[in-house]
Amino acid sequence: MEKIILTGDRPTGRLHLGHYVGSLRRRVELQNSGQYDKIFIMIADAQALTDNADNPEKIRQNIIEVALDYLSAGLDPARSTLFIQSQVPELCELAFYYMNLVTVQRLQRNPTVKAEIQLRGFAEGAAEGDTTQRQGIPVGFFTYPISQASDITAFKATTVPAGEDQEPMIEQTREIVHKFNAVYGPTLVEPQILLPENSVCLRLPGTDGKAKMSKSLGNCIYLSDTADEVKKKVMSMYTDPDHLRVDDPGKIEGNTVFTYLDAFCTPEQLTKYAPDYASLDELKAHYRRGGLGDVKVKRLLIAVLNEVLDPIRERRHYYEGRIEEVYKVLEAGSAKAREAAAATLAEVRNAMRINYFEDKELIAEQARHYAARQ
Repeated sequence: MEKIILTGDRPTGRLHLGHYVGSLRRRVELQNSGQYDKIFIMIADAQALTDNADNPEKIRQNIIEVALDYLSAGLDPARSTLFIQSQVPELCELAFYYMNLVTVQRLQRNPTVKAEIQLRGFAEGAAEGDTTQRQGIPVGFFTYPISQASDITAFKATTVPAGEDQEPMIEQTREIVHKFNAVYGPTLVEPQILLPENSVCLRLPGTDGKAKMSKSLGNCIYLSDTADEVKKKVMSMYTDPDHLRVDDPGKIEGNTVFTYLDAFCTPEQLTKYAPDYASLDELKAHYRRGGLGDVKVKRLLIAVLNEVLDPIRERRHYYEGRIEEVYKVLEAGSAKAREAAAATLAEVRNAMRINYFEDKELIAEQARHYAARQ
């Protein structure tokens, strides 16, 4: 069996460090490893429209932002297929068929769906716990786990690099695969999630210390931020509120600056920017016992992040001067993705016995049947 990756992002804004450590950095590593036969990277505009239907221009304008982030992070169109979800209409047809395999009650129990409904404020004016009657929940948004299953299975993905918050979604896809194959025969491929190896990267907190970096919360450091913007955001980062003076003992737990250092700082960078410490653990121990100020630690993080982002900024600048070329990459990738999805859809239609015009045996059999009745 081929080893195939499918993953992507909603084009609701520029990508940030949470996207980068959660999956984007890993995608580039997997692409460059040569271990996978095919890699599909999707800009999920159709999914983004499920809760942005009144602002399509937002999605339209952010297609190029996400594409620039992909290319600047190191995704290579020669090795990864970059495509736009809405340009592969076969995905909609697959999702329609899968809807018959999932109950409303099962969608209600999906933790990711419930969390996203709360996050987007769809729950106002309804009884607690009743997701079907809540005001303002678009049907497309409520059923997006089914759409996601369509995206994954259309390309026969065996691996989906994602953060831990997406585990319930991948489990829902596996359930759909099991149900379809049980009803119609072995057709679809069951995917597995690939989580970040560094546990800190599973859910990078925002600069304000909130549980998750989120565009809607305004607590992001973007891949396209300038060095000065990174410096400003890091210097305002949440640390230990009780660490008022340099000599005060400090807490590492819940301290956003140290969380980011765990996610990004390599031993080589520590030696380069903080040569007085042999390891991050030694730096943390100094902070815990007192005598190490927040500003010094933040300056270390600024240096580390800008070293990570400098080559990304350089590549982005290159592609920003070649926007027409970027759109050609997306157009070619979308055509390639549509070809792959169409092949899977043909297999699905065949398994479901709705391939009427291609089933010559059915036509011949019925012709003989009615001829015999003449």
